[in-house]
Amino acid sequence: MQRTTCILREILMLTWDRDGRWVGYWWRTAVTVFCLVGLTADVRATAVGGDVELKVGIVQRFGATPEDELTLKATEGSSLTLRFLAGNMQPQTVLANSMKLEIQMQPLAVPEVEEQVVLSTHPNFETAEDSAQQWRAKGIEVEIAQPRRWQVWAKRDIYSTPLRRRLLLESLEAQGFKTAYLDTEIKKEEPKPSWVVNGLRYNRKNLEIVSDRNKIQVYQGKKDRTGRIFVGVLRLQPNAYGTYTLVNEVPLETYLRGVVPNEIGARAPYAALEAQTILARTYALRNLRRFAIDGYELSADIHCQVYYGLSGVFPQTDKAIAATKGLVIVYNNELIDAVYSSTTGGVTASFKDIWNGSERPYLRPVVDAVSNIWDLGRDSLADDRNLRQFINLQKGFNEEGKSLFRWRKETSLPDLAQQLQKYLEDKKHPLAKFKVVQQMQVVERSPSGRILKMIVQTDLGAIELHKEEVRSAFLAPISTLFYLDPVKKDNQTLWGYAFVGGGYGHGVGLSQTGAYQLGNLGWSSQQILNFYYPGTQIQPLNDSISFWQAQ
Repeated sequence: MQRTTCILREILMLTWDRDGRWVGYWWRTAVTVFCLVGLTADVRATAVGGDVELKVGIVQRFGATPEDELTLKATEGSSLTLRFLAGNMQPQTVLANSMKLEIQMQPLAVPEVEEQVVLSTHPNFETAEDSAQQWRAKGIEVEIAQPRRWQVWAKRDIYSTPLRRRLLLESLEAQGFKTAYLDTEIKKEEPKPSWVVNGLRYNRKNLEIVSDRNKIQVYQGKKDRTGRIFVGVLRLQPNAYGTYTLVNEVPLETYLRGVVPNEIGARAPYAALEAQTILARTYALRNLRRFAIDGYELSADIHCQVYYGLSGVFPQTDKAIAATKGLVIVYNNELIDAVYSSTTGGVTASFKDIWNGSERPYLRPVVDAVSNIWDLGRDSLADDRNLRQFINLQKGFNEEGKSLFRWRKETSLPDLAQQLQKYLEDKKHPLAKFKVVQQMQVVERSPSGRILKMIVQTDLGAIELHKEEVRSAFLAPISTLFYLDPVKKDNQTLWGYAFVGGGYGHGVGLSQTGAYQLGNLGWSSQQILNFYYPGTQIQPLNDSISFWQAQ
């Protein structure tokens, strides 16, 4: 399913003027690029009239270590068909019952320099996307990557030479942009996928695997004894980081069979299963742009939705998928940002409590309780004293009694310093080489109690952490709904801090734990979704619904 469009691209060329200043000149060229904004007409028609095919990265970094291996097997009574290009670039087909994909490190005749301009680093895709839009507004073409953390890169096919990359970086530094840097790696060898069939060894970067019964068992690593079964085509293809991705091309409704039981649990109340299904369908269709840089659309992990193929499918979840086929959630005739989390801690967060970008009116703080247990209008959780009182409440919430509803975790100052150093090193932060954490303080909260800004005092100065950065920087907090208590031991000197909070995950939108309880109380899937996404509507997918627009 190739989706391309021809556009006029504006490219900024930087040079010196006669006074020794950087100046930019624009030139335009018609190019063909992957369509990122929404879906093109052919895909929309498929999604509305039938079942859109997704590209899901089920193994995202194959070849990251020389020990990586994948074993693919046909199900009983079937065989695998392997398709690739032979050495003469002609299509070749090989049949096998099973195959083992291994990695061979191939020395390069001449070392290669791989580099890109990293404009900014972020804890999540949503904030990276907002940053990407801001860079585009400055006239810089960009792409979103995820080598480890989410990053915004200067678009590689535009800034394709060392001179252009360095001119861009120097221009940004002259304008005072501090987050951009040149990420350079000298490669002396590269990983090559390798496999043996019928006594012959093959080395190819691209491989298509299909089964005559449309099911393929995938075992990841040497110790995987159970494997997972995937329906559809599997493709091994290069990604943007010098490794490979195993991509599953799978119909949307089949994809949901591998998502719903692994996200909310197969034994959830039926109404909660329906609600999760409608959310997962909406989320998938709205988020097809996330991995455009790598040539696929969604990942199979928590960065998107957990997808295990047909492993763990369950009659009750299949029933919910069939009963809600084609149903999505919309706001103002656009698919909503259908985010959800495990546990809210008693109050959902707004979009901007967690991510950067424009607010979504349907993602706003909602006390996660059936009864009127707390008035956010009167007692805002932006006030630290109110938050402490709220966290100390245990009864009356939809998540009451669950292990992740309330938690307390202590961390010593040396451990806090070590964790923060690692995070800052990944971001190339100028204070990454600090030695000691001296003090930590939350200085700004949102009305839902989420941390907007924390200041960490170190021996080199103050470090600001914003929103979800706090969870990326420290291991203890499993949400940003928490307060800090200093912990003193022995001689009453500061030993570390206790993180005292509630919930697990970002806390925006539906709580899977809360939906369980509401389903047990007899609420319908529509009531559950209206509770967590006020002002939205459930509709069959149709031609008038917008899939996604830049916010």
